[in-house]
Amino acid sequence: MKIDNRIPFNIEEATILEVQKALDSGVITSWELTKQYLERIAAYDSTLCSIREINPDALEIAAELDKKRQEINQVGPLYGIPVIIKDNIDTKDAMATTAGSIALENNFAKEDAFIVKKLREAGAIIIGKANLSEFANFITELDMPNGYSSLGGQVMNPYGPAVWDVGGSSSGTGASIAANFAVVGIGTETSGSILSPANNNSLVGIKPTLGLVSRSGIIPLAHSQDTAGPMTRTVCDAAILLGIIAGVDEADEVTKTCEGQSSDYTTFLKTDGLKGKRIGVDRSFLPEEEDEVALFNEALEELTKQGAILLDVTISREKFESIVLYHEFKHGINNYLHKLSEEVPVHSLSEVIAFNKQHLDAVKYGQTILEYCQTLNGDLEDPKYKKHREMDIRLSATEGIDVAMEEYQLDGLVFAKYLGCEMPAKAGYPSVTVPAGYTPKGKPMGITFSGLAYSEPRLIEMAFSYEQATNLRIPPELNKE
Repeated sequence: MKIDNRIPFNIEEATILEVQKALDSGVITSWELTKQYLERIAAYDSTLCSIREINPDALEIAAELDKKRQEINQVGPLYGIPVIIKDNIDTKDAMATTAGSIALENNFAKEDAFIVKKLREAGAIIIGKANLSEFANFITELDMPNGYSSLGGQVMNPYGPAVWDVGGSSSGTGASIAANFAVVGIGTETSGSILSPANNNSLVGIKPTLGLVSRSGIIPLAHSQDTAGPMTRTVCDAAILLGIIAGVDEADEVTKTCEGQSSDYTTFLKTDGLKGKRIGVDRSFLPEEEDEVALFNEALEELTKQGAILLDVTISREKFESIVLYHEFKHGINNYLHKLSEEVPVHSLSEVIAFNKQHLDAVKYGQTILEYCQTLNGDLEDPKYKKHREMDIRLSATEGIDVAMEEYQLDGLVFAKYLGCEMPAKAGYPSVTVPAGYTPKGKPMGITFSGLAYSEPRLIEMAFSYEQATNLRIPPELNKE
């Protein structure tokens, strides 16, 4: 009988580089690693409801990658690494792409999304699709909690199931990566959908510049703001993952703006990355809870301690009720739906609305946003839509972030939690969230660095420097059912 004398590998809080080292040295195989994560999901996710669907081919893919590893001289950092992706990203495999909607339960894509192709080329193992706030939290205004979908149910925050808000709409990615169900995850954001669950689950989240990461094959919300991005437990992991999924996609015109950008964000992982950085703080974005304000103040003190120069700034916050997201959603979702196979019962927004009316037991929070979008024409040449889009850019960028950045010669802005997310989202600018600790009751909180277009290198420098100086993330204590 063959005796295995290898020391067991602990997957909890394991980073990409730690896992890759273990794989390279033979401490563990990708098959064994994947099996451990699948067993962990089976043991703990009945409480969290973070995984919408497991990839039935995950172990077979892992075994094949193990075999190929023996024949390859050198592999990349994501080779043989289990990854979880949000369930609004197309995969041409046995997993459906549903956006959490029961109407899309049988939507099996014919082609991988562009970023999925890049993940597979890098050797990643997509072990499952994460539950989410249905239609990326763009279905109703009637008090639907973050993380609920008619198909996947309610995602819970691993730091306090049914106690703390899990955040949304990338709720399942946030909860699953926080709970160590995979090494890293992918979320998507239109406004706060990566940053919010990253903050609420003590994770690092990167909402990239619009154009750095392709949206091809991702169920759309609004093309002027949509992007995918990393959700990880460390800044290093997020930097590695961003470099893999970023790049020009001929099918997504806006990605042509990223030509010439860095392809290796790990070069910006500098422990002195805060030294001399001029960072703006707009204190009108402070949280309502005193404990969270206290955590933010502690974070600001640490930034100063690490050499940052903090400046109080005021960013224009003129109120404006924009129709842009609603207008673009109708346009984008109809384009996506009409291409689906006959196995899917809906091929337009109007058909989704009609289908949902027949399933009110599952679509229990209503669909007021869908119904409002249906009243719009969805024409991107519509004068009112174009005027509102111009207003969004003017208020968020031209007369908002741009003014503050130029006036104070800033390297970036910092916000408590994700409270400043709407402005960089509308402007198409990047943001990085990093854990900043926990309230006395155990509620996670992060801080968010934001900057101008394609300032990811600078934001990663600042986030990494802060993370390394504090190391505040603590894994949640999970309970088996």
